[in-house]
Amino acid sequence: MDFDFQALQGVRVLDLTRHVAGPFCTKLLADYGADVIKIEQPRQGDPARWIGPFAGGMPDPERSGLFLHLNTNKRSVTLNLKSETGRAILLKLLRSTDILVENFRAGVMSSFGLDYASLREINPRLVMTSISNFGQTGPYRDWSASELVLYAMGHEMWGTGAPDAEPAGVANKLNLHLAGQSACAATLCVFYGAQVSGTGQHVDLSIMEVLAAAPDRRGVALVAYQYCGDRLRRQSAARVIDPPPFMNQCADGLFEILVGIDRWEAFVRTVGEDWINDPAFRPPVRDPAISERFNARWRPWCRARTKRELTERFQNGGVPCAPLNTVADLAGDEQLMQRNFFVRIDHPAAGPLTYPGAPFKMKETAYVVRRPAPLLGQHNAEILGELGYQTAELAALSAAAVI
Repeated sequence: MDFDFQALQGVRVLDLTRHVAGPFCTKLLADYGADVIKIEQPRQGDPARWIGPFAGGMPDPERSGLFLHLNTNKRSVTLNLKSETGRAILLKLLRSTDILVENFRAGVMSSFGLDYASLREINPRLVMTSISNFGQTGPYRDWSASELVLYAMGHEMWGTGAPDAEPAGVANKLNLHLAGQSACAATLCVFYGAQVSGTGQHVDLSIMEVLAAAPDRRGVALVAYQYCGDRLRRQSAARVIDPPPFMNQCADGLFEILVGIDRWEAFVRTVGEDWINDPAFRPPVRDPAISERFNARWRPWCRARTKRELTERFQNGGVPCAPLNTVADLAGDEQLMQRNFFVRIDHPAAGPLTYPGAPFKMKETAYVVRRPAPLLGQHNAEILGELGYQTAELAALSAAAVI
């Protein structure tokens, strides 16, 4: 199906972000039609260009899987914002810009003379989103931090990991993607408000604050602490639980199943073996000997069957069950394939690769791959030419390391 119009078509975004959180915010805008112009440092570009894995295992700033994914559908312009000329060019671009997103350290934009108050004088409708570790104000404003540090300060680490070990983190870059998603939602709220009022505003997003009340248990934990002084506790995976275990080995990997008291009868019917009718197995079970007796029959029964067979069997029986997918499983998953979740994008340096597609679908204004992630400075002549810069002028700017 062809789509002639996208939800954010006609919206122009200046993307001054780097690494993960900011680029994910602007990727979501670009994927749904916004014209996102990524401003990168001349010669070096976004540091994410140097983060692996690299396509084909060849380290190269144009082959970073992270960069390619986060910057699909964007255009790249190199611009040295530390130079007076570079800042002057940015201000020219700003006049036709609806949204500016940046994730420098707090205070950097002001040091460039590009604080929101100054930019708003040039473009009163401008929406500017600043993403930083702790926000633009407060006693932590100038502190350095990493994703792991921010996760720890957001209190969720206290409840992550085994109770007899040190607190643990979560998947690398997961929390930065969450911060980028939050920044995108906030930006769009303010942008559409500006369409009504005619006046933009500044969005100040603190990654620590996003993580302090994130959906992954944190908001609930804050409420629990407020009402009863309770705090998150790490749970032991070795504790005795009702049969069957949540995670189980089968013929070709692992699968998950959730039974409990409410679904026990459906579980028994679905298994359909005489041994499962033992009344001692019915939850609640707190005797380790009974659990072991159950597992002595359950484990070989599972190992004789595949993930697909078990998943279909229990789902048809009304019992929640799912395979524990490997990356290879996920890449060939029939549900994702049928819904066209994955997209094939041919990049001039990295070649054709498969990428995750849209996180949600809109029936009339869909996600469309308009272009692969840009080469560094690929669109200098195209975009700066719109401002009136000629070939000789661009060559001089490049020689002076302005672009």
